Amino acid sequence: MPPAARKPRARQYDAQKTRAAVAAQLDHLQDAVRGLAPEQFALPTRLGDWTVRELVAHLSMAVGSVARTLEHPAPPRAEAALVDWPSAGGPLASSVDDRTRALADAHDPVDLLERTADELARVLPPERDDRVVAALPGAMRLSDFLVTRCVELVVHSDDLSAATGLRIPYDRQALATATRLLADALAAKAPGNAVEVRVPPFAVVQCVEGPRHTRGTPPNVVETDPMTWLRLATGRTTWAEALDAAAVSASGERADIGGYLPLLS
Repeated sequence: MPPAARKPRARQYDAQKTRAAVAAQLDHLQDAVRGLAPEQFALPTRLGDWTVRELVAHLSMAVGSVARTLEHPAPPRAEAALVDWPSAGGPLASSVDDRTRALADAHDPVDLLERTADELARVLPPERDDRVVAALPGAMRLSDFLVTRCVELVVHSDDLSAATGLRIPYDRQALATATRLLADALAAKAPGNAVEVRVPPFAVVQCVEGPRHTRGTPPNVVETDPMTWLRLATGRTTWAEALDAAAVSASGERADIGGYLPLLS
């Protein structure tokens, strides 16, 4: 019988690089949204029946949550594990949808994103990275909360690209941070050492219970690129679709990780 799987060690993120990544990816999104024609805001997206207008409103809400949470007193201590964040949003989906639609109905999307960027620029410089904020799945350090904003920004940049055909740049640090957090979330959801998941050049994790690999080429290997990984982890594409498109390679009898996906709820 294989030994019990050990909990993966928590990854550390450089707080200053994360701050810069959030700002840089938000800049890319602002440039893209400013360039949209009025009729493009009515285009459908792959997010249910949201249009581009709702998608931009949701982006504003996700990034604006940094300023909103800093308005409240700091919780006494950080309690949440960062890898638990991807699965924490499911119960709030209906509420998020309602608030997104209300925001989209009430504001011009370009102005909304501009105000959000201004708020973020105002609140971040004075705040310490170890400041604790209230968030899902629980209180966490500001630096960790900004890691989750990298995921929101990168994933929704891809959503906006898919809806409009725009080529939106990806800040390298933002893309790396999003990739690593979702890879670590897989390792937490399916702890073990039987499968090695590689997302070059940003992440390698081991997961799934089974015989532990110690040397040489692992017997079960999954490899893909960062954008395909983000689409798999967030349900934008399925495991079967990625295999059919040769966007992911999987070798070994335990290498089918489709049952653990998606990770983001």
